[in-house]
Amino acid sequence: MNESGRPPSQDTRTPGTDGGSGDPRREPGGGILMGRFLGVPIYVAPSWFLVAALITWVFGGQLDTVLPELGRVRYLVSLFFAVAFYASVLVHELAHTVAALRFKLPVRRIQLQFFGGVSEIEKESDTPGREFVLAFVGPLLSLVLAAGFFGGMQLVQQGTVPGVLLAGLMVSNLIVAIFNFLPGLPLDGGRMLRAVVWKISGKPMTGTVAAAWTGRALALAVLIGLPLMSYAGGVNGAGNTGVDSLTDALLAAILAAIIWTGAGNSLRMARLRERLPGLAARGLTRRAVPVAADTPLSEALRRANEAGARALVVVDGHGDPTALVRESAVAGIPEHRRPWVAVGGLAQDLTPGMRVSAELAGEDLLDTLRATPASEYLVVEPTGEIYGVLSTADVERAFLEAMSRGDS
Repeated sequence: MNESGRPPSQDTRTPGTDGGSGDPRREPGGGILMGRFLGVPIYVAPSWFLVAALITWVFGGQLDTVLPELGRVRYLVSLFFAVAFYASVLVHELAHTVAALRFKLPVRRIQLQFFGGVSEIEKESDTPGREFVLAFVGPLLSLVLAAGFFGGMQLVQQGTVPGVLLAGLMVSNLIVAIFNFLPGLPLDGGRMLRAVVWKISGKPMTGTVAAAWTGRALALAVLIGLPLMSYAGGVNGAGNTGVDSLTDALLAAILAAIIWTGAGNSLRMARLRERLPGLAARGLTRRAVPVAADTPLSEALRRANEAGARALVVVDGHGDPTALVRESAVAGIPEHRRPWVAVGGLAQDLTPGMRVSAELAGEDLLDTLRATPASEYLVVEPTGEIYGVLSTADVERAFLEAMSRGDS
């Protein structure tokens, strides 16, 4: 149960679509759209159904021991418990979302998935204090829910279906809170640790490194400690069977893998964010030459070659830019036909979103490009003068290079 940030250029999909499957309720990697909260889409991943079935089966077995008179109805009760538990997880994630929106941080989506949920917050907090609050509210709400379910237990008779359900929800929310308070990324406690180290050192990267390596140490502790605790319980007569020990070991391996991978991803993304300011529109922009719409393509390319330019901007009679000649369209015209093809027929009309400032860099540049997808953008000076043309292919290439350096 944590919030994750990812660079905007990696989020090329639109929430609520599936890239052409025709089902508006699905998104690649997102799952099934269940609704929206404050405009943020909420998805349920396919893995949730597997875990819900597992919880139903396991909790149903426990109910058979506590309330044997239920018979097969116990599985309906268990299914209700699984849904109620994930509703609690959703409340946990909604707390992150509300805090993020309060701090004006965009939230891409909330997803309920295998072993919990995630609030995909697209930008990092700008202060360690906000980072701490953003992480703290999730497990805090889980504690509040646990306390609420404990209070509800005092109002019902023990040994009944309501009593057992409330007890189960109290314990599960308490476990969620405690687990997320553990001080290692990608858990909320890791983000809290990151905020504390960031505050002390004054460097967010230092906080990320400390929290990520603590998360990796936590992953190893879970991998080794949980099976040892299970074995010790069996030796002390707790009644653990070989199957129970194997199940605990498998659970420990899954949890450790999730924590280890999440810690590594957090560290990798932090290093990438350090390099994002190097993605500057001014440095990536191609020099362009202005041409009239009726200029033959061969003549326009000749002028560009003479000027050492790599892009063409269509201008009107007053010299104002009206369109950009698409590089892909130029490549599709055979050389022998270029004297007979006007550049206007290969151009894309400029829209307000296709004009970007030469001063943009890093995540601000990526956010601007994502808001209006296009193959080329007109880059202008703060005074409004044409600086050149920015190709999406150049930005993607530079971003991938930054990512490869982030892996090192």
